[in-house]
Amino acid sequence: MSESSLRQRRDVDERTDARAESTDSCPECGDGSVILDDVRGELVCQGCGFVLRNRLIDPGAEWSAFTHEESQEKSRVGSPMTEMLHDKGLTTEIHWKNADAQGRPLSARKQETIKRLRTWQDRLRISQTGERNLQLALSEINRMTSALELPQQVGEMASVIYRQALENNLVQGRSIEGVASSSLYIACRKRGLPRSLDEFETVARVERSEIARSYRSLVVQQDLEMKPIDPKQFVPRFCSELELGQRVKREATEILERSGDAGLHSGKSPTGLAGAAIYLAARRCDEELTQSRIADVAQVTEVTIRNRYQEQLALIEQS
Repeated sequence: MSESSLRQRRDVDERTDARAESTDSCPECGDGSVILDDVRGELVCQGCGFVLRNRLIDPGAEWSAFTHEESQEKSRVGSPMTEMLHDKGLTTEIHWKNADAQGRPLSARKQETIKRLRTWQDRLRISQTGERNLQLALSEINRMTSALELPQQVGEMASVIYRQALENNLVQGRSIEGVASSSLYIACRKRGLPRSLDEFETVARVERSEIARSYRSLVVQQDLEMKPIDPKQFVPRFCSELELGQRVKREATEILERSGDAGLHSGKSPTGLAGAAIYLAARRCDEELTQSRIADVAQVTEVTIRNRYQEQLALIEQS
C-alpha cells in the first residue's frame, strides 16, 4: 500500500474516532446501540454492524485473578476515586491496627506515636466546617444506600447531587440529613429503582415531610427533569417479596399498562396501583394472596389496595 493510501486511511480512522467520541449513537444509522467488543477491541454499532473504532487498547490489568484475595495481592494501585467520600478517597489513611507490615505488634512507644499521627491525620483530612458537613452527609447516604439494598451506582449519583446542592448553597437553612435523603431519593428515581417516601422514612433520620420539602427544593432550584414514577417499576420487587411467579408478574404489568392508558394513574400512589394490580393478577391466576400482605409489602393501607383494585377490576370487566 502506498504512502498516500496509508495517509488517507489514517485520516478516515481519525475522523471516525472523532465522530465516535462526540456521540453515543452510530454516525451511519443513528441507531444509538453502540457496544464495545472486548474480544476484537472494536466499537461496533449493534444495528448495522458499522465499526466506529478499532485497535482499542485494553486499560485492564495484565494479570488474571480468580478470587478477591488474589486480586488484592496482585494489585499495585490503591482504591479507585469515589464520590461517596468527602475527599474522593485521595488522601491517605492510617490503619487502626497497631501492627507493622509483617503483622507483629508495635511497642507501647510506637503505639503512642501512631495514635498521635492518626489524630493529626483526621484533623488534616477534615479541617473546615464544610468538609465535616460533607463527610456527615455522605456517610448518611452510604448508610441509607446499604439499608435500602441499593446498588453502589445509586449512592455515587446521590453523592454528586448533594455536592451540587452544596455548591449552590441549597443546604443552608435545611437539615443535612433531609437533603442527603432527598438526594438519594432523586438518584433512585433517575436510575429507575424507585423507592417510596414511606420506605425512606423507615431508614432516614428525618420525617417524611422534611424529605419531601428538600426534594421539591432540589428539583426546582437545580432544574432537574423528573419523570413521573411508573407503577410497573414496583411490580418485580413486590412480586419477588411476595414469592409470586412470572405469570402473575406479566399479568400485573398488563393490567397497569391498560389502566395507565385509561388515565387511572393520575393523582394516585404508584405503590398502591402496583399492589392492587398484583392482587388482581393473583386472583386471575388463582394464587392465594391477601390484601393485608400486599399492603405490608407496598407500605400502603388495605383501603388503598381495595379502592385501586375496584377501579382496575371495573376497567378489566368493561373490556
